[in-house]
Amino acid sequence: MNQASETNPLGLNGIAFVEYASPTAEGREDLNRLFGSLGFSKLQRHPSLDIQDYVQHDVHFLVNREETGHAHDFSAKHGPCVSALGWWVADAELALARAVERGARAYEGAIAYHGAKAIYGIGGSLIYLVDERVGRRWDDEFLSLENPERHPSRGFYRVDHLTNNVRKGTMQEWADFYKRVFGFTEVRYFDIRGQKTGLTSYALRSPCGQFCIPINEGDESKSQIEEYLREYDGPGVQHIALLSDDLLSSLNELDAAGVPTLDIDADYYESVFERVPGVTEDHQRIAELKVLVDGDEDGYLLQIFTRNVIGPIFFEMIQRRNHLSFGEGNFSALFRSIERDQERRGVL
Repeated sequence: MNQASETNPLGLNGIAFVEYASPTAEGREDLNRLFGSLGFSKLQRHPSLDIQDYVQHDVHFLVNREETGHAHDFSAKHGPCVSALGWWVADAELALARAVERGARAYEGAIAYHGAKAIYGIGGSLIYLVDERVGRRWDDEFLSLENPERHPSRGFYRVDHLTNNVRKGTMQEWADFYKRVFGFTEVRYFDIRGQKTGLTSYALRSPCGQFCIPINEGDESKSQIEEYLREYDGPGVQHIALLSDDLLSSLNELDAAGVPTLDIDADYYESVFERVPGVTEDHQRIAELKVLVDGDEDGYLLQIFTRNVIGPIFFEMIQRRNHLSFGEGNFSALFRSIERDQERRGVL
């Protein structure tokens, strides 16, 4: 357990859950199918609220189906969404008090999760401060489903990072929020250019070192960031990166499940293995699956991105081999792929 300290003022110690919501029954069923395809099994439900728990290793995706409350109101405004995040803290009462002292705004509505407090996060979503003293198996309060929906694991065992999209001119404001309230530290600053659009990104690492939050802002009306902000009606979580120890095996299962991923130009693979030597996975299979590769002399990563699958939200799947970057060497190829997807949808 990470106790609160000068560098970790709230005693943050990783991600407990990600909460999703949708304003329609059809949208909630889409979430059910998507999470099953990603290898999450629907195993549990909240004892008194209409909230279902989808589990894969230590990753918990909660679908809040309540007809009242924050998640309901948030999805009514934003459509299919990430309505809340749950972060482990050493002491929820102390963490809330310190968060408010540091400028966070406490959520005063009903708290859905035992032993948790909540503050407002990106775009009016919630960040639940989940007390580790209730036990790392906080989900014991959930009830086992009589008819669970089990799916084979795809090998995703942790959330690696959660990227935020914000309005132009507010990136520093949100970076300061995470640094001031929680003790996040700067990792990198990026200025990314595509053929037609661009964005800037400010990557932060949590004080517990278990996850990162990159923050993006666009610079043109047709950029992918501005498209997100229009569809989502405000800032929020753009994508969630799931960590695998064997990405190619994970993708073999995803391919069969029909999860749509971005296309990458074939000529990308003509030089990538010269740029990133030492990749031990099958090079031909990497190219066939459209996996991106980046790294340096110390290690490398493999990464791939889905298309938008929850409103404007998508997923990244990533494997790391002694390498902690965000795939900077792939930004040009990735940006071209995203722009091509925007062209396909008539945005560009």
